[in-house]
Amino acid sequence: MKYCAFLRGVNVKGTNMKMADVCQVFKDAGMNEVSSVLASGNIVFSSDKKSEELKAILEKAMSGHFSYEAFLFVKSQEETEVLWNSVPFEKNDTFHMYGFVGIPGVEKVLMDEFQKAAQAENEKAAIVNDIFYWQVPKGNTLDSTFGKVLGKKSLKDQLTSRNVNTFEKVLKKMG
Repeated sequence: MKYCAFLRGVNVKGTNMKMADVCQVFKDAGMNEVSSVLASGNIVFSSDKKSEELKAILEKAMSGHFSYEAFLFVKSQEETEVLWNSVPFEKNDTFHMYGFVGIPGVEKVLMDEFQKAAQAENEKAAIVNDIFYWQVPKGNTLDSTFGKVLGKKSLKDQLTSRNVNTFEKVLKKMG
């Protein structure tokens, strides 16, 4: 089965790694057909194992090799298609749109945080198919109240986010 591992915190805040090195860690951990998509930690691979088992194997391998506490979220090709096909916002060049990959139920936590946060004009959030999506005007991502929430240490093992266009690129790589 084909999967994508969405790594959290890669190439930000001093956690720098080359995707070729990450791919080698995946290969050494027994994954097949390993390749990366962008430098933000999206690793496409195949395996006969289930996603929960893969998460444990790969977090341990990544933590050991790179000497950091690794968090990643493994999604099948079918689940990645849902991430891409469920985007609730119309494409607009003045906005960034993000989809969140994480543990079950994290979408409700995110929506609660979003509703409590001050919002920029036209900043929106929606949950579709148990996936949280966020639209924010370009240039406001890191300055937005909700954007700051995403850096909370309490959430680091629960989610990661990607620009929704990343899901399309991952699917193309999956074939």
